[in-house]
Amino acid sequence: MSKVESPKNVRNGKSSLDDTDARILAALDADARLSMSELARLIGMSAPSVSERVRRLEAAGVIRGFTIDLDTRAIGYQIRAMVRIRPLPGKLHLVERLIQERPEFIECDKITGDDPFLARLVVRSIEEMDDVLEALSEHAVTSTAVIKGTSVKRRLPPL
Repeated sequence: MSKVESPKNVRNGKSSLDDTDARILAALDADARLSMSELARLIGMSAPSVSERVRRLEAAGVIRGFTIDLDTRAIGYQIRAMVRIRPLPGKLHLVERLIQERPEFIECDKITGDDPFLARLVVRSIEEMDDVLEALSEHAVTSTAVIKGTSVKRRLPPL
């Protein structure tokens, strides 16, 4: 691997990260499994210095954890969908709990607007999707859009 270059958008005046922090984050975004010695080599620093930087980024809450990028289709979830969910009056907390309890909802944000929840759903079939949504139907109105593809993969924000 060659050295990691600074992201083009680093130092926009609003970030408290320096150039080295941004390069570390970019390298870890590309491969979170890098060893500290390999990360240090890519950044052009010593392993102890890079380890300290990573620890500081974790302590500051910039790095919250290390994760995997899982292709849900590879494990049988052929349908991915975004579901806007509008609880019926007085059902907001109940609907939020129902969403949290269904493992098919792999992500859910509280948003502004008419529908307070925007959830990402994965299912194996249309019938399974109907079952999941039916469980909410007595407490909420849903609007579902099946995801055909991804134009922008999850990525780092401007640093």
